[in-house]
Amino acid sequence: MEKFISKSREETEAFAERYAKTLSAGDVVILDGDMGAGKTVFAKGVAKGLSIEEEVTSPTYAYMNDYDGRLFHYDCYRIESVGQAESLGLGDYFDMGGICLVEWAQNIAPLLPKKVKRVQILKIDEDQREIRY
Repeated sequence: MEKFISKSREETEAFAERYAKTLSAGDVVILDGDMGAGKTVFAKGVAKGLSIEEEVTSPTYAYMNDYDGRLFHYDCYRIESVGQAESLGLGDYFDMGGICLVEWAQNIAPLLPKKVKRVQILKIDEDQREIRY
């Protein structure tokens, strides 16, 4: 795994914008990190890197936000079972040709494709993050 040390939200977003250029249609990226680590900031950068104009927000209550069918941003924190995720149709989006960013992926692990990428965001202090990818 490679590492990048970000010293600010802006650096995290800029790194994610560059990271987006390495992704291909259909990629599923698991975003690991504690609450407040910067997963949504990372998602904003990926969207920017994909030239998505729409404002990226955390899908905490929607479970998944769809940005032009090109980016699907999941927040599975509140998913209590695989059955709940299936009834919401969350597994269907993995085959739609967009890039999927999945927060709290462990809550839907059986639905995930076999091949996924992983980005881990570790909080060093208030501003700094270690991003492993």
